[in-house]
Parts: sequence; structure tokens; C-alpha cells
Amino acid sequence: MKIYKYFILALVVILIDQASKVLVHHHMDLHEEITILGGERFGFKLHYLLNPGMAFGIRWNNEFGKLALTVFRILAMGGIAYYLWKMAQRHAHTGFLWCMALILGGAVGNVIDSTFYGVWFNNHPVDSPTPWFHGQVIDMLFFPLFDLTWPKWVPVVGGEYFLFFSPVFNIADSSIFVGVVVILIFQRRFFGEHISDTVPPELHTTHTDTQEPSSGETIEKPADSTSSSR
Repeated sequence: MKIYKYFILALVVILIDQASKVLVHHHMDLHEEITILGGERFGFKLHYLLNPGMAFGIRWNNEFGKLALTVFRILAMGGIAYYLWKMAQRHAHTGFLWCMALILGGAVGNVIDSTFYGVWFNNHPVDSPTPWFHGQVIDMLFFPLFDLTWPKWVPVVGGEYFLFFSPVFNIADSSIFVGVVVILIFQRRFFGEHISDTVPPELHTTHTDTQEPSSGETIEKPADSTSSSR
């Protein structure tokens, strides 16, 4: 149970992520928006989008790129699961293992979308050679907080409209993001206590190896070989 509890957390993330996507798919129209908290323009909203690319609405507008991305996600999912299992066996920091479980759950959640949604929900792009491995990820979490128009004197973006926070994402994206950020913030705590395990044994010194003789002790010197021969 000590190891499997991390995979149970990953499974919980997968179930919540998939449940939210299925509910949005069946009860909302594409591009429909529902306000949960806040006003008409800003707050927490559900906004149904299909994302053929990566997390947080990032797109990779290339047919080969989409297939490569799905294959990469599958390989990454297997690698993360194996790494989590090995690190749990090595008794890595508990906080690090929980974060890896969050990342694993998010990775599997988006892999399910890319692999199967083209068949289950028929949401693959119309020019896809096959619905398999070309499913589009369902995004719905939208948090527009404020907007502004950059002053014209600002380099590059002067005069352009800016909305914060504009990406639309899902539970899987959130799980991956939280896991990675927590690892980055607490990396010294997660990995610092295991540094001594990587130091070669010959570099470990004990107190007695370098202990100076006390003032009451005398050091017996070896007899002079020349004097003894006389």
C-alpha cells in the first residue's frame, strides 16, 4: 500500500479529469461559456474548447506533429509511471512522490483524450487520416481576471489588447502544473536529504580519523635505528 497509494492518487486525478470532460462534452455546445463565479467578463468560467495541441491551449498546427505529440505523451506516461515506481522503492521524499503522482494522473488524462476521443466523441480534425491518436483534448477551465490595452510607447506590444489569464485548460493540465511547480519550489527539501547517499564511502570521515591527541597524552616516537646499533 505504501507504493500503490501514489498510483491511487493518479487514478483519482484521471477519473475527475475524464468525468469533467465527458460532462462538458454532453451538456455544453462547442465554444459555449458558463459563468461560475464573477461577472460577465471576468471571473471563473467554463468555456468548452477543443485543443488539438498541447497544454493550456498551445497548438501544434501540423498533422505529423499531432501524431508525434500523441506518441510522445504515451511514452512519457509510461516513463513517468516507471520512474514513480522506482523512486517509491528507493524511499524518495513523500512530497516528491505525491507530486509525481499528480503529474502521472495529468499525463494519462490527456493521453486518453488524444488516443480515444477521436473515436469516442468523433472530435478529430476533419483532415485526420484516422480518428485513432488524433483526438482533440477537451478544455473548459477559463479564468479571465483583467484586460488592458498596452500603451503605444511599450516596445513590441504597444497598442495591443491583453487579457490575463487567457488560456483555457483542464484538470489534467492543472494537475501537471501543480506537481511541477511544487517540485521546483521544494526541490531542496525533496532532494537535499538524499545527498549524503550519493557520497562515496571513502569520502566519509569519522571524528577519530582527525582527532588531535589531548594535552595529557604523549606520543611515543619510534627508537632511532642508528642509536640502537651502537
